[in-house]
Amino acid sequence: MPRGDKSAYTGRQKRKAEHIEEGYEERGVPEKEAERRAWATVNKDEGGGKKSGSGRGKKPSNAAARKGGRKGGKAAAKKRATRKSAAKKSAAKKAGRKKSAKR
Repeated sequence: MPRGDKSAYTGRQKRKAEHIEEGYEERGVPEKEAERRAWATVNKDEGGGKKSGSGRGKKPSNAAARKGGRKGGKAAAKKRATRKSAAKKSAAKKAGRKKSAKR
């Protein structure tokens, strides 16, 4: 089976990848990159395509889908002052590391 062949995937997995890809494209991700990310997400959730043999079936975890809404919203939910102080602290830390690296 050549690389990129999707025949080993179930119809459900193909639909899932298509739906994820559409979501990325709506957010402005290029078509090829959106497709790559979509299949990577399906592989992460479900462990690749269908595999034959007794006891090989596992329920998908859908961890990536659960993470989606929470991951981007955390920083935005913080107060402006908190984000600003965290940025200052981070910048000071980086400056300190640069000085110690020169010695």
